[in-house]
Amino acid sequence: MDHLGTGGSMDPQGALPSTASTAEGYSSPPTFKEEWLLGLRMAVPLAIAVFGFAVSFGVVARAADMGIAAPIAMSLTTFAGSAQFAAASVVGTGGGIAAAIVAAILLNSRYLPIGISVAPVMTGNALKRFFGAQLVVDESWAVGHLGEGRYSRGRLLGAGVVVYCAWVGGTAVGVLGAQYVGDPLRFGLDVVSPVLFLALLRSQISDRRALVCAILGVAIALSLTPVASPGVPLIASTVACLLGLRK
Repeated sequence: MDHLGTGGSMDPQGALPSTASTAEGYSSPPTFKEEWLLGLRMAVPLAIAVFGFAVSFGVVARAADMGIAAPIAMSLTTFAGSAQFAAASVVGTGGGIAAAIVAAILLNSRYLPIGISVAPVMTGNALKRFFGAQLVVDESWAVGHLGEGRYSRGRLLGAGVVVYCAWVGGTAVGVLGAQYVGDPLRFGLDVVSPVLFLALLRSQISDRRALVCAILGVAIALSLTPVASPGVPLIASTVACLLGLRK
């Protein structure tokens, strides 16, 4: 999504124009508000897919006898689609709470390296960083990435707000309208998550090394999925990212 402006050069991703040059001949960097609004706009297409995915989660959670309030509260506080699906699936198939928690933790372990990567731009006091960190998810992380390990705090938080609203709203629709929605698979909502992550991956592949990492990650995940516990293939596939450490 390129947003073109009049005058000024484009930023590294070609997404946001610089502001007009000053009298000294230097261009001032985009403000936090400009970056925030850009992140918000860039995340809208992703939020549409997230909303559909959340509706599916709400239906699954209701079918797992989680009630109405619990799934919505979980989306408000957890905000982690794959982990929430795993927990609902474990509970729905008769598994214990401990098993559901372990599955969710395994799937959310990917947020440790994600959090480390964006930590330098998450400025402010402890409370501000705490609430900002809640908006760091796969989609906002991808939108906020400027390339070469650099991130825009404004884009990241703007995208996070849109995705958060879509996730919580979709969960509420799925839970409250479960009896009318029926089986979400008949709407093709089971393919929303894979397609969403493929869209995120496309924006991150900027060279041959990134492509090799992506292919290797997929190979590792697919080979382990039939034999490993939920969450393990995902974590193991991140080993492919180590190729990026090579100079």
